[in-house]
Amino acid sequence: MTTTPEHTPADAPLDLLAASEEYWESEALPVLSDYVRIPCLSPEFDASWRERGEIARAAELLADWARARRIEGLEVDVVTKGDLTPVILCEAPATPGGSHMAPSLLYGHLDKQPPLGAWRSGLGAFEPVREGDRLFGRGTADDGYSIFAALGALEALEATGRDHGRCVVIIEASEESGSPHLGPYLEALAGRFDPAGPGLVVCLDSGATTYDRLWFTTSLRGLVAATISVRVLTEGIHSGSGGGVVPDSFRLLRALLSRIEDERTGEILLSSCAADIPPSRRQEAEALVSELGEAALEGIPTVPGLARAGGKGLVDQLLARAWTASLAFVGIDGVPPVADAGNVLRPSTTAKIAMRIPPRADSAEVAAELVGALTADPPEGAEVEVDDVVPANGFGAPDLAPWLARASGEASLSYFGAPSRSLGEGGTIPFLSELASSYPEAQFLVTGVLGPESNAHGPNEMLHVPTAKRLTASVAHVLSQLP
Repeated sequence: MTTTPEHTPADAPLDLLAASEEYWESEALPVLSDYVRIPCLSPEFDASWRERGEIARAAELLADWARARRIEGLEVDVVTKGDLTPVILCEAPATPGGSHMAPSLLYGHLDKQPPLGAWRSGLGAFEPVREGDRLFGRGTADDGYSIFAALGALEALEATGRDHGRCVVIIEASEESGSPHLGPYLEALAGRFDPAGPGLVVCLDSGATTYDRLWFTTSLRGLVAATISVRVLTEGIHSGSGGGVVPDSFRLLRALLSRIEDERTGEILLSSCAADIPPSRRQEAEALVSELGEAALEGIPTVPGLARAGGKGLVDQLLARAWTASLAFVGIDGVPPVADAGNVLRPSTTAKIAMRIPPRADSAEVAAELVGALTADPPEGAEVEVDDVVPANGFGAPDLAPWLARASGEASLSYFGAPSRSLGEGGTIPFLSELASSYPEAQFLVTGVLGPESNAHGPNEMLHVPTAKRLTASVAHVLSQLP
């Protein structure tokens, strides 16, 4: 594909970055800070989200801000459907000189994780704090910044006289729960998308290994979440009375989990999770380690002396994070705090697990095998239940088209000062697998600001503000270069 005369040349002045920097300081950051103050927890973490109204409040805040953008012909709607969380839909028509360009779809989400632990002194999950280049608060980087980056890119293009094609921005509100509400919206809103589908999908919910360049995500793992409960008693009894007669529920849960994970190595034992790593992805990881060394996998706050899983070398660890299955125990019920722990044989133990699965694994098959392994032949006759099973497929990006490789490379050099780089990420974005299946001819620019110490889902989440500014300019440049 070739560049048309209307496109901005690669050596154009850096006014896109200047426009982005001014826009973020004066237009975006004040409203992003207001958004941080809203505890709009994802439905999985707030069963009363409808009654509390925080998700609706966040959607209206962001939509009202979007309606004030200086983008010609922009239409902004908060779309609701039944009992589902709302989505914000922004539609910007092509500029006169961009009518020949393929349409684009830009994605982000507004729902949040809970605080998840104590934040450091002076910080709080729902109180924004600016410290130099960092804005702290839940949702700053995951993923409240996304609507500001998406519409900021379009505003910068129009402010600097550059063209773009038709763009649709969709901001959902159930991503942190596995995007269970998004599918019905994509189906209901299909008529508002272009019949042939987007030429480019920009996902703003991914990671950045470093803050010195534009990063592409080439793959994402899938996810199967589930809750496992083991019950041995109808009520708790003295451990001296029952111990040795009644099996401990935690021990039985531990035995069940050994059916799906080798507790010595962390290897997942489900055959549906077996996957070969493509040679191209190993080459990608090798090139990254060759250039960045230890920085290719930094920013993980391990305790001193911890042996990392996934292999002894950085390349194997990068590939393990992106291409192998892993299990995390993200919650537990039925266990009192140590300060309140009496000598009681507890009636039950319930654990919530999050199993990341390889990008090409079928999440429905994994979920079925997982449930079967955990519920077959309950140990010692205990009551075993597996509930709230949520599967989500992973994503593998198609090879970059020449125009996108060129445009993104130009953007990284112009606005970050270093070549762009790519790598597989270990997280899950269900939206991407759905879009890739629906629009197999689309190109994907999967990127984001979740870099070192951004702490998505953990305490002290922060947005690296200079990266948000540079990423906005980069997205703008890419949108101006669509064929």
